[in-house]
Amino acid sequence: MIQPLAYIHPQAKIAGNVVIEPFVTIHKDVVIEEGTWIGSNVTIMDGARIGKNCRIFPGAVISGIPQDLKFDGEETTAEIGDNTTIRECVTVNRGTKDKWKTVIGKNCLIQAYSHIAHDCVVGDNCIFSNSSTLAGHITVGDYVVLAGMVAVHQFCHIGSHAFIAGGSLVRKDVPPFVKAAREPLSYVGINSVGLRRRGFSSNQINEIQDIYRVLFVKNNNLTKALDIIEAEYKPTEIRDEILDFVRNSNRGVMKGFGQSKGIL
Repeated sequence: MIQPLAYIHPQAKIAGNVVIEPFVTIHKDVVIEEGTWIGSNVTIMDGARIGKNCRIFPGAVISGIPQDLKFDGEETTAEIGDNTTIRECVTVNRGTKDKWKTVIGKNCLIQAYSHIAHDCVVGDNCIFSNSSTLAGHITVGDYVVLAGMVAVHQFCHIGSHAFIAGGSLVRKDVPPFVKAAREPLSYVGINSVGLRRRGFSSNQINEIQDIYRVLFVKNNNLTKALDIIEAEYKPTEIRDEILDFVRNSNRGVMKGFGQSKGIL
């Protein structure tokens, strides 16, 4: 299953049914699990840990050393979960001594020319459209969709089930379940279409919408909004996930569109 024009370091650990196309280069400290397909002209460097049934398309570079001047050659990894597809010319850098690894979860689709920098942690079932870019140290929850050419600032956190519109610049944390768009990046509603597709009930979607109205629409400052939500909404997984995200945000959470324009 390995084409003769590929170079595979003899100490790389590759399952027997992995398909490796011509002109692939695989370095020494690499693990590739069964069922994975590696397209031509892919480079897989030291520290790569690639799961089962992945598909990596031509021109991708996996586990390149971080583009970070503080990196000093430490042994780190880039981990890709099962059933994830990496399209053409994607670059995934391995970690630094901050987290020691970069992680992409299971069942993700990372489309052509996207970049995932060092120490990022991407959840399961995410879709990054063409030319999406993550700087270092970013955390992305499950089921996040980044439309084309989204750029995310280092150390940002994007909550699960969020959708970010194409061409957006993400400078602040994006809470779970929302749609984000415009410049500066702002709350423009909840990701109701995505939530319905994933089995959220109408009651759950209504709860999410009501909570974000308090946060972003009703002209409350953040402290007051959090107090109202905690007092007036009974504890649920959804309520607590939103509250925890906002309270634990290090970079600060994006605002509603009217708030960011100073008209609410």
